This record gives sequence, structure tokens and C-alpha cells, in this order.
Amino acid sequence: MQLGTILKPDAVKTISSCTSKKRLFHDLGELSEASYGLDATSVIDALIDREGLGPTGVGQGIALPHARLANVDRVIGMFLRLEKPLNFDAVDRQPVDLVFALIAPENAGVDHLKALALVSRTLRDPATCAKLRANADVGTLHTILTEETASQAA
Repeated sequence: MQLGTILKPDAVKTISSCTSKKRLFHDLGELSEASYGLDATSVIDALIDREGLGPTGVGQGIALPHARLANVDRVIGMFLRLEKPLNFDAVDRQPVDLVFALIAPENAGVDHLKALALVSRTLRDPATCAKLRANADVGTLHTILTEETASQAA
């Protein structure tokens, strides 16, 4: 599995200002609707419900919100780069500026976990995160994410 199969180029966005975690989930819902044709409200509700189980801020400025939806046929991803870091209740209490969200089919099983592990491995690399933070162009961000995982798989 590679990020290029999960993340469409138009599912990458830079956001100049986001005031709350709930607003961030709304942005992700809108992005999922525009990029994948999903119902924004369903995505927002699923992300909020999952976040209620425990924060998905994994530390070092990274959040990996994820959820499962019945009407999704494969694992899909969305990436947001926040110009102004957001308090996300991360494990290290640091604000978040890199957000990679995953939406998986309700019965995805191991595919959801593989995708989550792939994203986590990719964003655990300090060099990759530095490149992501240094670039605001969405095309460049998509290339950084998809090339990093392609080179790791090789």
C-alpha cells in the first residue's frame, strides 16, 4: 500500500486559520465531499465520534483523525497543512499543524490499520515533516507525501 493510492492530489489543502478541532473536522468533511463525493455531514459526525474515544493528536505537531463509514468502498485520505498550529489535545500537549485524516469502509479491517500505520510511519520522519512545513503549495505537499512512501516501499 502506498499513499498515492489513498491520497488524491485534490484532497490536499493548506489552511491559513482554523479556530477549533470541530472547525477542522468541518474542513475535512467539506474536503471529503469535494474530493471523493462523500457526504460532508457523515464524515464530520464520524470524525467527531471517533475523537470522542480519545484524541488522535499523536505528538510532534501531527494529528491522524480517522473514522469508518458504511458508504465508503476503500480507504481514502486527506491532508491538511495548518499555517497556524491548533490545540488538538495531542499526547505531548503540543499544537498540531500537520493533519492526515483517513476514512475507511466500516468493514475495512486490516486495510484501515495498514493505512494508519503507513501514514504514521511517513509522518514520523522528521525530514518529511520539515519539507511539509516548509511548503504551502498543495501540489508540492502531495508530491512530498507520495514520493516519500514510494521511496520507503522500494
